[in-house]
Amino acid sequence: MMTLQEFFLIYGICLVCMLVCRCVPIFVLKGRELPAGVQRALNLIPVAAFSALVANDLFAPGMFDAGFWPAAMPLVAAAVVVVVAWKTRSLVWCAVTGVVVYAILLFL
Repeated sequence: MMTLQEFFLIYGICLVCMLVCRCVPIFVLKGRELPAGVQRALNLIPVAAFSALVANDLFAPGMFDAGFWPAAMPLVAAAVVVVVAWKTRSLVWCAVTGVVVYAILLFL
């Protein structure tokens, strides 16, 4: 069991680490231009984070326990959304397509 003092010590260390990691780069890099390679790499962070969230929802250890079709429906809908995203580059069309395709697959 953790005491209240230990909790606040760990909480304080985590708080300081988060502030240093998030605030120091803002002040250090203020007004400076980043190299093109660094900018390209930083532009990939939102895509990678969103992809990790989606992959976490699509693939689960026991996803085929309920059968093939219940596990395949989200994968099919995601594949259609990838095609729409590649063609349109629009988040709105991706969201609408994903909902519509998944609804259609539920009725099959």
